[in-house]
Amino acid sequence: MKPWHVEICDVTLRDGEQTPGVSFTPEEKKDIATRLDAVGVEIIEAGFPIVSVHEKEMVRDISRLGLSAKICGLSRACREDVDAALDAEVDMIGLFIAPSDLHLKYKHKKPREVVVANAIEQLDYAVDHGLIVRFGAEDASRTDPDILVEIYKQAAEHKASYVTYADTTGCLTPLEVATVMKDIVPRTPIPIAIHAHNDLGCATANTLIAAELGAFQLHTTVNGLGERAGNARLEEVLVSLVLKGGITRYDLTEIPALSEQVQKYTGIYMPITKPVVGANAFAHESGIHIAAILENPETYEFIPPELLGLERRFILGKHTGKRALVHILTTFGYHITDDQVTQVLELIKDRSEDKCSINQQVLREIISQVTGEDVINGNTLGEDSGCPGRHVC
Repeated sequence: MKPWHVEICDVTLRDGEQTPGVSFTPEEKKDIATRLDAVGVEIIEAGFPIVSVHEKEMVRDISRLGLSAKICGLSRACREDVDAALDAEVDMIGLFIAPSDLHLKYKHKKPREVVVANAIEQLDYAVDHGLIVRFGAEDASRTDPDILVEIYKQAAEHKASYVTYADTTGCLTPLEVATVMKDIVPRTPIPIAIHAHNDLGCATANTLIAAELGAFQLHTTVNGLGERAGNARLEEVLVSLVLKGGITRYDLTEIPALSEQVQKYTGIYMPITKPVVGANAFAHESGIHIAAILENPETYEFIPPELLGLERRFILGKHTGKRALVHILTTFGYHITDDQVTQVLELIKDRSEDKCSINQQVLREIISQVTGEDVINGNTLGEDSGCPGRHVC
């Protein structure tokens, strides 16, 4: 496999903080930035320096951490925004305009030529002051591709290092992204960044298809934070880059702790079935599945949990098979007869029909009931062996 030519720009600290109700403290921002750097993320968009003096100071603090990642600040095409980014000591700015007819009419309220000319002036100013510039097209997904390419070419002529294709409203499907990338990538002289929102649930897929078709800089957020339905999810994009894109340089074992910490900071917790970092991402209950996994995990796992420094879990419930139960009992030091295993399995299935969670305590009670021996204080299953949302019987 020829590895995709990509890099990650994580925007958790900027777009992610625009999630309604989310605000990071300075220490939280620095912690997240440090963790992103440990993963190997190449660019961290640390904030929007013009928002406030406090925001600018936080971005400057991150710029001074000495991380390997380049630090980026968002900037409108305004001199004061660029100056704020310079004061924040960032390496890069994401300078943006919205060239779609809709935004020109209702937001800029100026002709496209005027908006672009002003933006190019700010681009020149930023480059002259030593900044790497990513020239962004907000609402690119509703802008004529020919117009976009002409704007991108102007940005390239004025020494922008990247241009951004932003699906600001998350209105595109993967097939639409594929069509536009096949069109604009060959015609754009500098690398393209893809910034996908998740309103149709396609942000990660849209980001990956763009990467496969030549987009270079991929924008992500931890846990998919962001405006409305959020952005492309860092954890899903990175796993896909490893397994589908041939990329090996990221340390995915840092991802579970990063995700968990961001959940604590934001109060936004992941569904148990969330890919990669959900509680059940590597959990199995089906007896058919577990029996095959015990022979070869690839039978029912495409993502190896070891890739993320995790372990698979076998859950006891109505779908548990005898072989899986024997494996679990043996693993935790329980040695009972074949007939007793059958009885234990029947009781597990009976209790599970009532939506019981078969946790460590319940399993001990069932074994004690069947064997007549007190194993209440014996070996244990993991504390989280039950199914979240079910009551303990």
